[in-house]
Amino acid sequence: MNTLQDQLDEITANTRHLVQAERLAIGERSVEELFATGIEDRILPVGAVAPEFSLKDAGGKLVRSADMLALGPLVIKFFRGRWCPYCMTELEAWRDLYGQIREHGALMVAVSPQTQRQSDFMVGHHGLPFPVLHDAGNALAEQFGLVYTVPDSMREYYRSILVNIPFVNGDESWRLPLPATYVIGRDHKVLFSEAHADFRVRPEPEEALAAALAMHGR
Repeated sequence: MNTLQDQLDEITANTRHLVQAERLAIGERSVEELFATGIEDRILPVGAVAPEFSLKDAGGKLVRSADMLALGPLVIKFFRGRWCPYCMTELEAWRDLYGQIREHGALMVAVSPQTQRQSDFMVGHHGLPFPVLHDAGNALAEQFGLVYTVPDSMREYYRSILVNIPFVNGDESWRLPLPATYVIGRDHKVLFSEAHADFRVRPEPEEALAAALAMHGR
């Protein structure tokens, strides 16, 4: 069975086959520059107290972290948007694991700066069983240390492949979160924390869940 990273590597290989080398170089450079900022070292770490949130899901219903943590541990999956094939492949992997998440008494949400309309379309199209929450202006992602501004060179690249981030997010900031996986314990402490400047690298959902449940003593 292919791991999630195997599937993501296949997307990367296909992209390299289809996209011109000079355009690929723009993306490679932007990943290197983001990594060089040290952003990975500033994300909210294991053992920290997670910020509370109240965010609306794709249907406009308010979802509160305190209500979910009263029921069990909480997986929070930050993603860039439905335009990102890596993010969608990862969310589908979590979708397929969702039954196990619930069996262990845990809950899950996905969080993105994209508008509720974008999320509503995505939830239906991909059959996502967990809430997809609208983080307006990346306010929550900022508290987790995940936010960066897309550089001018990448803005041109995104425009060239018809990815209109200001339209998708409903603001002109060009800010995105690092794709990140968090598991929060019922005591609001971070049990698992992983985010990468390279958007093509993601933790395996099974490993994140297993580590979190082991640390939670379940």
